[in-house]
Parts: sequence; C-alpha cells; structure tokens
Amino acid sequence: MTELLIERFETLPPQLKVAARFVLDHPDDVALMSMREQAGQAGVSHSTMMRLARWLGLNGYEEMRALYAEALRESRLSGHADVLHDYPDGEESNYSTVGRVADTLAAQVAALGDYVNARQLLAAADRLASARRLFSLGFRREHAVAHHFASTLVMTGRQVALLDGIGGTGIELLGDAGPEDAMLAFALKPYARATVEIAQQAQRRGVAVVAVTDSSVSPLARLASESLIVTASSQSCFQSVVPALAAAEILAALIVARDGAGAEQALRAAEERLAALNVYWKSP
Repeated sequence: MTELLIERFETLPPQLKVAARFVLDHPDDVALMSMREQAGQAGVSHSTMMRLARWLGLNGYEEMRALYAEALRESRLSGHADVLHDYPDGEESNYSTVGRVADTLAAQVAALGDYVNARQLLAAADRLASARRLFSLGFRREHAVAHHFASTLVMTGRQVALLDGIGGTGIELLGDAGPEDAMLAFALKPYARATVEIAQQAQRRGVAVVAVTDSSVSPLARLASESLIVTASSQSCFQSVVPALAAAEILAALIVARDGAGAEQALRAAEERLAALNVYWKSP
C-alpha cells in the first residue's frame, strides 16, 4: 500500500495528494484514529479520504484502516513499538514534560534500528562511502545537523564540503562536482527553498543525492537516489532535529567503518594537530 502511494503520488489530484501524504506520514494514526479525525488532521473532507481508499482499489476506508492496524500490531509484536508513559498532571507536571519529551526522543532514535530504517541507512552509507568527495547540505535548523556530519568526517580524512558559505557562496563548491561525488542533504518540513534548489542543481550535475527527510514524498526524497525517512514530531510546540542528528551520526559511523584503519589514523593525527594548536582547554 505504501509503495503504491509513493509510486503514484505525483499523479494524484491536489486534495487526494494531501490525504495521501497524511497516510504516508502518519501510519499509526491511520490505524488508530477514525476516518473523520484523520480528515480533520489532514485538512481535507472525509469524502476525500474515502475517495483515496477507492483510488487504491479498496472497498472503503475501513479496509485501509484495517491494513494499517495489522501492520501496527505486527510492529508492536516485534518489539518496535514506541514506549511512552502516561504522567499525571498537577504539581509534577514539569517532570511529566521531561519524561514525555525524553521518552519520545528515545523511541524515535531507537526506531532507526528497525529493519526498514536500518536497510535505508546501510544503502545510504554505501552510496556515500563510495564517493570521491562528499557535500553536506542543510539550512535553517537542519544546518547544525549538516555541520556536525561534515565536521565529524573531515576529522577522519574524508573530503567533505559543507555548503554553508557566507552570503550564499557555499554553492560555488559544487563548481566541479559530478557523478563521482555524493551529497547528504537534510530537509524537514517546512522545507528550506535553498536546500531543495541546491540539491536539484547537484542532481543535474550527476551528483548522487542522499536525503534525510521527514516524508517519502518530500521534495528532497523525490529527487534523491537514497532516502532515510525520520520523524520531526515532538512533545512540544516545535519540531525536533534529534532523529535527523542521530541518523547523521549513524551514517558517519558506517562510513568510518568502511574506511577502516586509515580513518582512525587520520582522526588521531587531526586530534594531535588541534592539540598542538592549543585549540582545547587544558586544566592547570
């Protein structure tokens, strides 16, 4: 079902596309919420949800809910369900917030080890590790993630360029990029226009674009050769970059493992150079 929605997403009428994106991005809600509740969350009419089910060849929306409910049950039986606690309100409400946020983040990061996510991570790492040169891309809140990925691998001797030049000059680093290179791009909704446009330019040059994004139908996922889908939802009023950051660290670790002893030697040499330059604080 998911594969069919992704495959035909671009051919859907606008309202059905909105409904399809909700289904793709919130599979657990499809299983647990009523059709009208889902329609309200998606911002479409309940008849649109029914039309989406019929478009998929189902007899009705309840049949779709049943399919997603079965998938959710299987996920929980395999031990990959989110572990969230119910906390009482009252004088301990601040501690409840700490617990809810911490549990949510822990579950989201742990989900990266699920079979499907692990396969995506391994495929992405293979594509990145085989590149002559890497580019790391992310603007606005994703910039910190892109910077962390690039700076981590630079320490191991990898050629990694962070496309964050002052005044927008970073894109000039793509001047001689080509099919032997790869880009890791981070984009979470609402997507930074610059991230999408630079990734498009890289793709036109033949650069292999690997995406870490929040939807299988995000503009970045649709142009990438490999994609890892992470969640950006949180227990607060803002979206979280923690799952994307965890994915970046896993990818860096996989690349270093493929590089072998040479990467470890380069890391030690880099740390010695920084120590010689007195970069790090030393206790008296």
